[in-house]
Amino acid sequence: MSDHRSPVAPDVVRLPQYTKTDQEEILGSGDDPFGVASAGLTWLPKEDHFGIRHEGRLVAHAGLLRLPVAIGDTRTEVVGVGGVAVAPDMQGRGLARLVVAAALAHARGMGPRHALLFCRPPLVALYRRLGWHLLEKDVLVEQPEGRLVTMPLRTMTTALHDDARQVCESVRLFSLPM
Repeated sequence: MSDHRSPVAPDVVRLPQYTKTDQEEILGSGDDPFGVASAGLTWLPKEDHFGIRHEGRLVAHAGLLRLPVAIGDTRTEVVGVGGVAVAPDMQGRGLARLVVAAALAHARGMGPRHALLFCRPPLVALYRRLGWHLLEKDVLVEQPEGRLVTMPLRTMTTALHDDARQVCESVRLFSLPM
C-alpha cells in the first residue's frame, strides 16, 4: 500500500449545495481552476453535487445536471457530469474514482441512458480508466445570444444502464454545456 492511500475508503456524501467557496476549498482561488477558460464558453451550474471531506475539508466534488440532447437524429436526455475536482494535495488517492462513481450511481436513477462529460485532453486517460469512452464526433453546444459552437474540449460518454449501447453518433446539446 502506498503512503497516499488510506486503509479505509472515504465516504462520498451528497452535498445540499456547492458554492464558489466550496470550489475554492478544493482548488484554491485561481482565475481558471479547471483549466478551460481558454475555451471561452459559458457553463451551466450543476444541480446535484457529491463530495468527499477529509479532516473536515471538502477535497473532492462531482456535479450532475440532466440535459436535453440529440444523439444522431434521436432527441433524448443525458446526465451531464461536470465540476469534477480533487484538491491538488489529495490527488493520486482514488478520490476522483470514488466521487464520480457515486455521482453515476445517482445518475442511474435519473432516467437518461447515458452520461456525458467534457474534459481537457490530459484528463482523457483518467476518465478512460474510470470506464468512459471518448467520442470522436464533434459535439455542438449552445452559447449565449443563440450561438451554436463546436465543443473545443474532449467529449466522453458512459452508459448508465446495461442495455444502453455506446454513443458513436454526433451529439448536440440543446443547452449550454455543464
